[in-house]
Amino acid sequence: MNASFVDTLLRILNLCRKEFLAVLKDPASRVILVVPALMQSVLFGYAATYDLNQADYALLDQSRSAASAALVAKLDGTGVFHRAATLRTPADIERVIDAQDALFVVHIGPRFEQQLQAGEEASVQLIVDARNSNTAGSAAGYVSAVVADFNEQWRKQHGAPQAPVRIDARAWYNPNLETRWNLMPGMIAALSMLQTLLLTALSVAREREQGTFDQLLVTPLTPTEIMIGKAVPPVLIGLVQSTIVLGVTLLWFKVPMAGSLLTLYAGLACFTIASVGIGLSISAVSANMQQAMLYTFVLVMPLMLLSGLTTPVRNMPKVLQIATLANPLRFAIDLVQRVYLEGVGLLTVWHNLIPLVVIAAVTLPLAAWLFRHRLV
Repeated sequence: MNASFVDTLLRILNLCRKEFLAVLKDPASRVILVVPALMQSVLFGYAATYDLNQADYALLDQSRSAASAALVAKLDGTGVFHRAATLRTPADIERVIDAQDALFVVHIGPRFEQQLQAGEEASVQLIVDARNSNTAGSAAGYVSAVVADFNEQWRKQHGAPQAPVRIDARAWYNPNLETRWNLMPGMIAALSMLQTLLLTALSVAREREQGTFDQLLVTPLTPTEIMIGKAVPPVLIGLVQSTIVLGVTLLWFKVPMAGSLLTLYAGLACFTIASVGIGLSISAVSANMQQAMLYTFVLVMPLMLLSGLTTPVRNMPKVLQIATLANPLRFAIDLVQRVYLEGVGLLTVWHNLIPLVVIAAVTLPLAAWLFRHRLV
């Protein structure tokens, strides 16, 4: 009995040893064991953070008094807030928020110091860009803490019986700071990308594994024609999936859409084509479906983390901000959210289309080149 058990255990151990050797002797497997975990750990640590490390704000100080200067000095002294603009009139507020030059605007009224000296309650207006509700809420909390510190200091110096300064916060584009308003429009692009990448990456790899890809080689089709034939169906499927998510967002969750469907779908079409180009490049270098799925899943996580869907890109380290320039999802999410929530037109978001076109112009010819050289 014991001898039989020992023999069974030895056979299992030998099989385990064989499997470990098979994995560790393959250079590709060794890389996959170490690199994805290392890369994703770094990305999660730096990119997936809700801490507000740096926030740009704009100041409209109509008081221009010693009291307002003291309050602004406390904001600037936190090390978190960086003044990106000093405004002259209330009409400038909309321009700064719409252009995303500032996360919030601090508006100090003309009678700020007079109200404080008279023992009245002075209101400071805080206008927050709430397209990312998590960041907007964090910024409002930081500003409230700074104002509370100012109130405490003012009461000690002037003997005020109550808190002299009150924050009057307004959230633009998401009045109730609902996370769903920020998340669901972004998912219109993100969810379609997952399926589009996977379908495209598996297309050529599946045919190679099944042996049917060789049959394409004896047809009159050129590598470019093969690439186009492989690209069109995933593009259409991706747009259909975006439409499904759009319908759920609009009809089920009742997130109001302010923009044009034509502008939205123009951006989604460019984004889907860029995603298909990445997927076809993955498929072209994959020998089988297993490799294609593995490469896709390794790539999807960084794309999602560096997209700005949950944490803003401007809150990431500079190195990662540069890395996001190669991520089509970053530009697609910004475009969809601005069109959906703000109602902006194509002339406002055209700068998001340029990187998508560039990525498509690089990846699609690359895929065709890889097809051609694998045929040789």
